Amino acid sequence: MHIIVGLLGAILTILFLLDRLGVNLGGLNPFYWKRRRAWAKKYEGDPIYSVEEPMHVAALLVVGAAKLDGDLSAGQKKAALQQFESVFSLDSRAASELLGSAAHLLGPPQIIDTQLNGLADKNKDRFSPDQAESMLQMMVEVASADGDLTAKQTSYVDSMRSRFVRLKKSETAWT
Repeated sequence: MHIIVGLLGAILTILFLLDRLGVNLGGLNPFYWKRRRAWAKKYEGDPIYSVEEPMHVAALLVVGAAKLDGDLSAGQKKAALQQFESVFSLDSRAASELLGSAAHLLGPPQIIDTQLNGLADKNKDRFSPDQAESMLQMMVEVASADGDLTAKQTSYVDSMRSRFVRLKKSETAWT
């Protein structure tokens, strides 16, 4: 027992002397390390994955469906605004802000597939079946505003349908 007490005393003395010499010992704190690591992960991560509200996730997925083949056209923007106003019950200003933020958060067309698939996998449990079905209808209407869906858009909508469709319907609507 006296050996353990002596060893702990020596360790404490060394730590005290290192602290007095100006060596930062804060990194030895596991709680500080965990907080710092969580902040670095959040800071370095893609901001699209921090979106959690179902309405905003749905807006990202709808705009992403239209943006798969390049930038949004004027017809797709107009269709998206109309859908956001009618389905989400937003006024025109809030709908345009939602469209702008969704278009801003989505990256270049080369990584949209990866972003949207990750976002859908992370948030698929947040949607009720009715919300998922209305989101899929919005995807089709916005993406096909200028014509038929492309093959890439069709496969994307089908993959989202397989992720979000559930057996039981509920009474939850968008709020």
